[in-house]
Amino acid sequence: MMDSHHRNSQDVADTTPLLPDTGRNRPKSAMSAFTDELVYATKATLQCSVTNILLICLPLGLYGTEWGFPGWAIFVLNFLAMLPLASILTFSTEQLAAIVGSVAGGLINATFGNAVEMIVGISALKEGEIGIVQSSMIGSILSSILLILGSAFYLAGQDKQTVHINVDVAGILTSLMVISCTSLILPSALRAGDLITESADGSTADYILTLSRSTSVILLIFYILYVYFQSVTHADLFAEEESDDGKKLHAVSSCAVLILATLGIASSSDALVDSIDGVVEALGISRSFIGLIIVPIVGNAGCFVGTVQWSQTGRINLAISVIVGATLQISLFVTPFLVIVGWIIGRDMSLQFGTFETIVLTMSTLVVSCLVRGGKTNYFEGMLLVATYTIIGVAFFVHPDDV
Repeated sequence: MMDSHHRNSQDVADTTPLLPDTGRNRPKSAMSAFTDELVYATKATLQCSVTNILLICLPLGLYGTEWGFPGWAIFVLNFLAMLPLASILTFSTEQLAAIVGSVAGGLINATFGNAVEMIVGISALKEGEIGIVQSSMIGSILSSILLILGSAFYLAGQDKQTVHINVDVAGILTSLMVISCTSLILPSALRAGDLITESADGSTADYILTLSRSTSVILLIFYILYVYFQSVTHADLFAEEESDDGKKLHAVSSCAVLILATLGIASSSDALVDSIDGVVEALGISRSFIGLIIVPIVGNAGCFVGTVQWSQTGRINLAISVIVGATLQISLFVTPFLVIVGWIIGRDMSLQFGTFETIVLTMSTLVVSCLVRGGKTNYFEGMLLVATYTIIGVAFFVHPDDV
């Protein structure tokens, strides 16, 4: 009898938990896990950039027309709203790329790395603002290789005598940059030659358009080869320095944030393009200045913030790779892509840029290539690049559209 009682007591002791059941040790339900991920994703997204406070401008910019806001105010509100949206888009792209692996991640970065420029460009094409599209493409390249790269050189070298650069990777990227930018300006060079020889007529515009579309197809094919080269065959050469930022978003959460940011940018870009006329009339700013200086600020905001952080921590090679890589995406992918999109929707966008834009782009790419290929730089060279960009900005500010 005592043995039976002893066994029963032992069974109870064996099944009694050491800690009281507070619910923490139980496996989470699907709904609880979903709620936790939703809360974390929302918190991480809102904290990914200090510019997210400007999200309040999004509803104001989208509904400003119905509330009677002037055109210039709608432009400013949508411009400010797109700054945090661009940062969120970059954040979600990086999160998703970190989950899916190097090859797929490279493709994701290649596709969404310049999504802001593509979305704004498509919105402007639909409204027939071809000049804005062309200026914004040139402006994105110039802001990357002059303003952002110059800032990187300055920040990295302000407390050093000399900053050394990895010539192997930088040399490959800058060579591609020079070749791609040269391909972009060939139609402009041919057009300028026709004007000098006074042989420009209706047929000239036709062959310039045909040349632009053919060049765009070739550049897109070359871009695919570049992505394959960077992500597959020579991935170790372009491997970025990894940093452990803690917990990552779930793939579904990353996709959801990516889609929402893209939709927000698309809506704001439509409203921004529609309000350009109001800005030109109210403030007297030329369309060239809007396309070349103002619009690229939105697309390059995330790149600029990242460059500042990397340069201050001594990761100048990573900063250069990202900056020149973004330039290649604009010249090899986004610009040719918009030419093809214009062809499809009946908007005759060509690669014929203005004479001043062509000269500025050519000289800037050559100067940057020479600086990077030297293998070292300093803060003064960074100041020179920023000063050059400032002079170009002033020139386009005083440059009338009809000249």
